[in-house]
Amino acid sequence: MLVIVVENAPPRLRGRLAIWLLEVRAGIYVGKVSRRVREMIWGTIVAGIGEGNAVMAWSTNTESGFDFLTLGANRRIPVEMDGIKLVSFLPEAEEQDASIA
Repeated sequence: MLVIVVENAPPRLRGRLAIWLLEVRAGIYVGKVSRRVREMIWGTIVAGIGEGNAVMAWSTNTESGFDFLTLGANRRIPVEMDGIKLVSFLPEAEEQDASIA
């Protein structure tokens, strides 16, 4: 199973993703593809995301049962702890500005 979520993606990229995957909600794509096709789709996302952001998650043989990649600016960033990929949150920009002053 493959899941891709894009935010602020250009319409051209969203159309390309809809060729290979089913868009179940705006910007959310699901499907079952091979590793080779998944890597090709990610390359298409990298080339076409522009100012947007994306996350791609897929089933794999890991402790958690899945893996994921992210691209673009987002408060959520992947971190690896003891071989398991987790998600950390960056502080909000307003909180950063207040701590500087």
